[in-house]
Amino acid sequence: MSPEVIFRICNMIALAGWLVLLASPFIPKLADRISTLVVPVLLAIAYTGLILAHWSGAEGGFDSLPSVMLLFTQREIVLAGWIHYLAFDLLIGAWEVRTARAERIPFLLAIPCLALTFLFGPAGYLAFTGLRAARRMIRSNAHVIHGASQ
Repeated sequence: MSPEVIFRICNMIALAGWLVLLASPFIPKLADRISTLVVPVLLAIAYTGLILAHWSGAEGGFDSLPSVMLLFTQREIVLAGWIHYLAFDLLIGAWEVRTARAERIPFLLAIPCLALTFLFGPAGYLAFTGLRAARRMIRSNAHVIHGASQ
């Protein structure tokens, strides 16, 4: 299978995982299974296959920026790197959804964080971490104010 076909298939699979996350308020258990297990496993299979087939012939490495740049000059290794991003960003998005649900963070507040995670991975994680911290601070202040008024 050509790298372009693998790229398209993996993108569609990852997008399906993200769409299921957006539907998670209505189908939480199914969303958890699909976005935390099924889709990441499919992407991991594609990633592992590419790495097994092409790593030994790849130049470069992880010891310096020039080595990493050289490593990512081979199409199949770049594709593996892209699939790595797809899988891990989705896993972080799924974690955000589960954590929001567990901490009773309104889903509408989590959506911008999911969008950032989808587009810019760590920036979305940072936004969600900030959202959680802000909610904890608000709750803590509410307890202090509520407790003082009694």
